[in-house]
Amino acid sequence: MAFDEPSAPSPTGMLSAELSAVPETALWTLYQRAVEARRPDAVLFDPKAVELVDRIDYPFADRFGTSGTLAQLQALRVACFDREVADFLLREPRGTVVCLGDGLETQYWRVDNGRARWITVDLPELVALREELLPPGPRQRYLAADVTELGWAEEVDRSREVLVTAQGLLMYLQPARVRALIGGCAELFPGGSMVLDAVPRWFSRLTLSGKMRTRGYQAPAMPWAMDSGERYKLRTASAAVTEVRDVRPTGGRGIVGALLPLALAVPLLATRRPSVTVLDFAERPEQS
Repeated sequence: MAFDEPSAPSPTGMLSAELSAVPETALWTLYQRAVEARRPDAVLFDPKAVELVDRIDYPFADRFGTSGTLAQLQALRVACFDREVADFLLREPRGTVVCLGDGLETQYWRVDNGRARWITVDLPELVALREELLPPGPRQRYLAADVTELGWAEEVDRSREVLVTAQGLLMYLQPARVRALIGGCAELFPGGSMVLDAVPRWFSRLTLSGKMRTRGYQAPAMPWAMDSGERYKLRTASAAVTEVRDVRPTGGRGIVGALLPLALAVPLLATRRPSVTVLDFAERPEQS
């Protein structure tokens, strides 16, 4: 996973970005949020995403298309993460949010409470791009690391409550690495939680066969998948995973808003849909 070329100022003064394979998904998700946020009836308020898309010299529409439905679905997924992070910050105003594979996610600017600490962990190339486009504030820190190596956890203050997010990340990892990452987080952050998303198995198969293509964009292979009805299996990653909870999208407009309740209620659809899941981790046993 690497850039084709480093980010650099374009002749027009805009920032340019050339990415390949998985890192390009950072631009894809950014663009989908911006498409939705530009609407007067948007389901996600994200002015920072709009600002970045306007600043970056990249053929977003030509590359990714202009599907309003796709943008809305992406925004509804993102809103699930926002809801969980906002709830965490209400309970733990001075807690730490650790964002794995953050890419160009702008969640900090959507839900920050002015007191929490935020840590981004991502590949060096993506951290460099993020530092250029989204310079960290006093309570933000960017760590350049492979999220699966877990050495980054030593940089997290364990005296604070911790919420780990893995948004749009795990599907690009091999299953064994997903299991090890979840288990490692459960054991390294006792009393903490993790919010993650997964694509269903049928979608993963399409990406592995190269059949997920829109306009000029080929979705990268997604080797890890989990049907929504399988989320209970995540408890096997570690005995420290004590609770597994489904986070369901809410709202929506038009055809998406009309069909979403059906997709969540009909078993055949509900158990094979994209999912967002919260894992709670056991507290560390007190020393006698």
